[in-house]
Amino acid sequence: MKRISEELLNSADSVKPARNFYTRYGKRALDIVLSGGALVVLSPLLGAVTVFELKFHGKPVLYHTMRPGKNGNPFKLYKFRSMTNAAGHDGKLLPDKDRLTKFGKFIRRTSIDELPELFNILKGDMSIIGPRPLLMEYLRLYSPRHNMRHYVRPGLACAHIHKKQGDTWTWSDQFENDIWYVENLSFITDVKELIAIFREIFAADDFRTNSTRIPFMGGDTLYETRTSEEIGTNKIVFDSVSMTD
Repeated sequence: MKRISEELLNSADSVKPARNFYTRYGKRALDIVLSGGALVVLSPLLGAVTVFELKFHGKPVLYHTMRPGKNGNPFKLYKFRSMTNAAGHDGKLLPDKDRLTKFGKFIRRTSIDELPELFNILKGDMSIIGPRPLLMEYLRLYSPRHNMRHYVRPGLACAHIHKKQGDTWTWSDQFENDIWYVENLSFITDVKELIAIFREIFAADDFRTNSTRIPFMGGDTLYETRTSEEIGTNKIVFDSVSMTD
């Protein structure tokens, strides 16, 4: 997918992406300034985390995964590792829960594992604010409407500013939240998103650490509220909230 076509724009269930000076020029300029500045300011923390990564998880310090970017074009997303490479007698990696370390739980809970994505932002693969880049295999499952979440660059987070405390957050809710962002993108919207994100970070929610939401498989999974354990699915997916993986 090279770009969001005019045909898709016209058939995407009345999705009307915001088009203004900020979406054309301001947002990218702000991403460069903020991500570059953050990398400089946070360089001591990045160095310290690297040391602890080598101690608790070994090499490599970072892991990467292919994710869809703007217009669905794939890119390598980088993160600090939160698990070891421990394997069983058969040589296969142990289940995620057995490889997740205390340090890994800490950097997930505080979203420190996300910091290498600042390089993705500086490079232009991502934005500070935007829909989370999910799995490549989800691309074929999106409806034309939900595919419009790729009209903008993916981001570190797209906070659920309309979500009430305690609400169950389904895949449909997340995708519709992303569509709302695409349609209402502006400088003011991004400021509100940043405020919501900082609240999530300082809350240090354990949801990312323990979340086992089912993988998105289209159809009824759009509205599924049960966890992987409740329906017998063991695959752990950490893309269920904004600052994730």
